[in-house]
Amino acid sequence: MPRNLRRPALLFASAALVLTACTPGDVEPAASPTPSGPTMSEKTVAPSPVADPAGGPDVAAEIGRLEKKYDAVVGLYAVDTGNGAEVAHRADDRFAYASTFKALAAAAVLERSSPEELEQVVMYDADDLQAHSPVAERHLGEGMTMHQIIDAAIRESDNTAGNLLLDALGGPPGLADALRAIGDETTKPARYEPELNDVAPGEERDTSTARALAHDLRAYGLGDVLDDDARAILVEALRGSVTGPGTIRAGVSDGWAVGNKTGTSGRGGRNDIGLLWPPDREPVVLAVLTRTEDPEAEPDDALLAEVTTVAVEALGG
Repeated sequence: MPRNLRRPALLFASAALVLTACTPGDVEPAASPTPSGPTMSEKTVAPSPVADPAGGPDVAAEIGRLEKKYDAVVGLYAVDTGNGAEVAHRADDRFAYASTFKALAAAAVLERSSPEELEQVVMYDADDLQAHSPVAERHLGEGMTMHQIIDAAIRESDNTAGNLLLDALGGPPGLADALRAIGDETTKPARYEPELNDVAPGEERDTSTARALAHDLRAYGLGDVLDDDARAILVEALRGSVTGPGTIRAGVSDGWAVGNKTGTSGRGGRNDIGLLWPPDREPVVLAVLTRTEDPEAEPDDALLAEVTTVAVEALGG
């Protein structure tokens, strides 16, 4: 039976928390203390309209040039949280969000979980395993703590871990409720992995916009939705992501720290949402979503890297 038609029971048992079990052998960026975010509360504030940034017409021209170069459609939203400057291109167009949802689902689970609950083991069986589940496969039969599930979903984009996060929230409707609670009325969670990656043109299921996803990541990663400990877990996992070295991370200068979550869907769709820390400045929040009109197209990380460069340069580099 397709996973989106059932909700398997989750079995919990006490266990010691072992963070390194999620990604043995990976060389990960060193984690740093969670940077402070804007002083305003972002728990109930919806995304504000985008003002035209300085050099906006040049940004539009540059992104338009990249769309032609890669024969793709780009959705971009970026905001400098220090001065409020924003850059946008098709920021309100819908795209399949693909695996970017895992960062938001992880944050929603962190919001409702105590430290003790994060140390409880979630059991699953072979029927729950999905393609691209490197961490879940290693732990089949012994389960993973919720903390490990969060780590696996964000760092390695483990699809089974992503589905277990949805289960913990009560399915896709539970994720939708969590996002609405922080002001996102745009994102439309509907299905589990891997079905959520198959989005037909014009369909709204499992889609969002660059503006909405950036708002959500800012609220969870920099705002006061999560307490300090939960936010630190989220940011550490984002900074340890190994699935997108050629996307946002490749588009910024040396000295920038990046925490990101990628996603890949049909029709050449490739996404990345991230928190970026320039040297000696407040963070930048960025969402880049892409697709093509060719159902056989392959995603191209270089497009996301080039769009990132355009965005950060428009915000002052």
